[in-house]
Amino acid sequence: MGRIATAVAAGLLALITLIGAAGAGVASALGLGSDSGAPSDTARAQVPPMFYLTAIRAAAECPGLSWTVLAAVAKEATDFGQKNGPDGTTGPMGLTDTEFTDHAAPVLPGGADPASAGDLVDAMFAASRLLCEHGAKNGTDLKAALKALRDDDMFVSAVQADAATYGGADTGTAGGTVTTGPLPAAPGPAQAAAIAFAQSQLGLPYVWGAENPGVSFDCSGLVQAAYKAAGITLPRVATDQYNATIPIPPGTPLLPGDLVYYGTAPNNLEHIGIYIGNGLMIDAPHTGAVVRIEPFRYQGDNYAGATRVVQKP
Repeated sequence: MGRIATAVAAGLLALITLIGAAGAGVASALGLGSDSGAPSDTARAQVPPMFYLTAIRAAAECPGLSWTVLAAVAKEATDFGQKNGPDGTTGPMGLTDTEFTDHAAPVLPGGADPASAGDLVDAMFAASRLLCEHGAKNGTDLKAALKALRDDDMFVSAVQADAATYGGADTGTAGGTVTTGPLPAAPGPAQAAAIAFAQSQLGLPYVWGAENPGVSFDCSGLVQAAYKAAGITLPRVATDQYNATIPIPPGTPLLPGDLVYYGTAPNNLEHIGIYIGNGLMIDAPHTGAVVRIEPFRYQGDNYAGATRVVQKP
């Protein structure tokens, strides 16, 4: 689990760095909001990867709300679920029953069924909606929004202080071949849309033969569905996907949206992922795992090469 958690955190860093390099338009395309700066070393040390992932997703619902604020609320309310919130509250965000019930809908993929204040995804999205409703939208009055969540000046000040330390440049590296620095922009809107779709499915379980958005995927099913969402039709299985796209010569830099393969190309492929930059891919790896972000090269892999998806005229 340690390698998976590190890869998830590193993958999110890569996506956030892309936003910083390419601007709000790419942020919108990837569904990460307009204020998704790279995490500081403090954030990497304190914020658990799943809180980090969920905060980014939830903040995207509220223009102007940073993921750092939601992460800071989780820190001050429950120390990321390690302690109980104040009396009358439940779950990792320390919400009251009324606060949660009033802001629980709609339930997003990855949440509980039925929705629960004890579920991280449900609670984080509810907190984001509450803050957005009370002043966080477009940065109108964050202090008032936080006071609506908890009328406690010490809590509000602590959240603002934590949020300030969580943002900023990151100096570390993680996950083997993962590197820091700006990501290249996707070569076209189709690739950006495919990545956005795949990112929206993070956390869904792997099921062999599945291609069910919001429910489950296998590796090639995720690729086919992602490019279908981008308006490009690809075959169903990895080998056919390889043959339907353009092989990239070894040593050529990959671009976001390229497809990466494992096995023996082109006739005996075992796995496929979508490259997103900085040595990372989104994939549905195997039974028992979930759709996730991880390094596309790792020790002992059987990497077979990459192809580029080109939309036909």
